[in-house]
Amino acid sequence: MNPDRIEALAETLADRDWAVLEVPEALPLLRRVAGEAQALAVSGRLRPAATGRAGGRRFAGLRGDSTLWLDDPACGPAAGELLSALDGLRPALNRRLLLGLEAVEAHFARYPPGAGYARHVDRFAGDDTRVLSLVLYLNEDWPEEAGGQLRLHLPAGPVDIGPRLGTMTVFLAGEVEHEVLPATRPRLSVAAWFRRRSLRGA
Repeated sequence: MNPDRIEALAETLADRDWAVLEVPEALPLLRRVAGEAQALAVSGRLRPAATGRAGGRRFAGLRGDSTLWLDDPACGPAAGELLSALDGLRPALNRRLLLGLEAVEAHFARYPPGAGYARHVDRFAGDDTRVLSLVLYLNEDWPEEAGGQLRLHLPAGPVDIGPRLGTMTVFLAGEVEHEVLPATRPRLSVAAWFRRRSLRGA
């Protein structure tokens, strides 16, 4: 992401809890990432997603996507390049917003037609390490009538973001409730979380 766009993202996050940006400079990489994600889906590498942490996971009801972490050996070079680019965004956000971000984790998410993700926040109960959530879409030529929007539940009312290639949404992981609306066609994205050291007990 170019410096001007990082600055715009930081300014928006400083002013409110969420931001939406278009990243046209990333489109060539995102097309390669989308191709890798499609190949992983066809080969059965993406697995039904769980909710909750290890030991307390459940699969039914809340979400309908299949996922694979970008650092998995099955992922290709484009996924690795994207993960490195996201990690490069971390120190830039730290310099501007003093967030203390120490790591980023990211996975592919593929939703089949009709599947969504119920309203939730991205921070686990009793765990304050997730600071920022980021969603980056991989769907070229996505028609509005196909649905599949990310809905942010904000104090002023809901905001819907369409899942078009190159659209990036960033928001506070523990504050912004959100959901994924069902779509009429398969939908691909990368979901990422920027993490810090826990402040509990500090």
